[in-house]
Amino acid sequence: MTSPNTFSASASDGGAPQQLARAYLQLRDPPKDGGTTPGPERDRVDFQFNPKELALTKSAKWKRDAQRNAAKSAVPQFTGSDPVKLTVEMFFDATDTMDSTVVHRVEALFAACVPTEESRQGKKASPPWVIFHWGGLTSFPAFVSSVTAKYTLFTPSGTPVRAVCTVALEEISGEQGGQNPTSGALAARDAHVVVAGDTLHSVAYRAYGDPGRWRSIADANGIDDPMRLRPGTRLLLPALEELEGGDRGGQ
Repeated sequence: MTSPNTFSASASDGGAPQQLARAYLQLRDPPKDGGTTPGPERDRVDFQFNPKELALTKSAKWKRDAQRNAAKSAVPQFTGSDPVKLTVEMFFDATDTMDSTVVHRVEALFAACVPTEESRQGKKASPPWVIFHWGGLTSFPAFVSSVTAKYTLFTPSGTPVRAVCTVALEEISGEQGGQNPTSGALAARDAHVVVAGDTLHSVAYRAYGDPGRWRSIADANGIDDPMRLRPGTRLLLPALEELEGGDRGGQ
């Protein structure tokens, strides 16, 4: 019987079996300058088993003023949108080893809700920023808004060896944290969904007019191998103001 987390191609498909991609949460250092580009990777929490489903939520806010003595309601006015929220379950099991592996994995998730020591020393306390990865799917930079862990199996000595964790991520605003020195307005930050034929160089050229900026896009999205850019991947594009004055990368 095929496992739910195993992807295979039969002979009738005319293709070779696909390699299993393991999901993981990438923990990044929070930006030191208060911007929206996460820092280097500091840790990662691997999924022991790939999730069965993902829940994404996005909502818009509208305001409707009451109209007295009117047969119909007033035309609503759009007042903004809420951040994207992602909820995923992580299942951990150590019944084969009967050790404290599950406890350590749960503690790593709880640690994502605690400010890093470096940010506390810098007087800008912030937990790590988190990006969900699964094959060609890369989520938005987010913070862990909640972790609920339910232990369901224990050793005779009381050590938990099985747990189900519900992790809720909330998108960090796509607006630049700094301000434009001339207007005081927040600098814009964009996104791009990869299509067939795209490369980081071509995306950088369309976004900034400079293909050499591809390294900045790779850093902002935690991309280790720029040659494996899969269609459907959502890339966050740092605002040009974030890049000016910094390293322009290489060709």
